[in-house]
Amino acid sequence: MDDVAYDRLKAALQDIAEELADMGRAKLSEAIGTGSTEAVAAERRLSRARRAVLKAAALLGHGSEDGP
Repeated sequence: MDDVAYDRLKAALQDIAEELADMGRAKLSEAIGTGSTEAVAAERRLSRARRAVLKAAALLGHGSEDGP
């Protein structure tokens, strides 16, 4: 896989992480507004997923040096 492909995948993962962050903020607002424990749990899952996606993006940033 060449550097361009890594960069494209990294950018896509960063976009996904941003979308997960937006969804998490929406769930957090819902939880604050309604007191929903389900919304709090959903926000936590979204936050964990976002961190995992950002970690994957960071690993791809080093892909050309270390290999997949």
